[in-house]
Amino acid sequence: MQIPKNYWIYIIPFAKATGGHSPEIIKYMSDRIKKVNSLLEHEIGKIIRRDFAFSPEILVTLTRVETTGNMIEAKTFISVFPEEKSAGIINALQKSVYDIQYKINRTLRMRPIPKIRFVKENEISNAAKIEELLVKAKESEEPGEEVEKK
Repeated sequence: MQIPKNYWIYIIPFAKATGGHSPEIIKYMSDRIKKVNSLLEHEIGKIIRRDFAFSPEILVTLTRVETTGNMIEAKTFISVFPEEKSAGIINALQKSVYDIQYKINRTLRMRPIPKIRFVKENEISNAAKIEELLVKAKESEEPGEEVEKK
């Protein structure tokens, strides 16, 4: 089999981008991270629902969990409605993160268990702002007037 002269051009970027791991190992690692994210989301959601009593006019939602590749840290994204209360809710969750971490450490049978960090979810509020701008743009458009396409 003859190897083309530019063979290393294709191999080296792949090896650098993946840390030298084969595609099968990378797929296994990403599948494991997805499973850990799902498991943490389920368990943290149960703990928040069971142990925290937020006032009825506040809606707190755990939107997603992102675990780092080395399983050291898990960012837990929290969405709060109304948005003005989000800083207080995130602070309350962050103050009791050690209690939540302890309960997760007792519940899960895996090692390492990522350190939990609560983060405010910005994607939902950004999507709401974009939707609001689209509605305003549609309202400002004249009904008989067509939009000129570029």
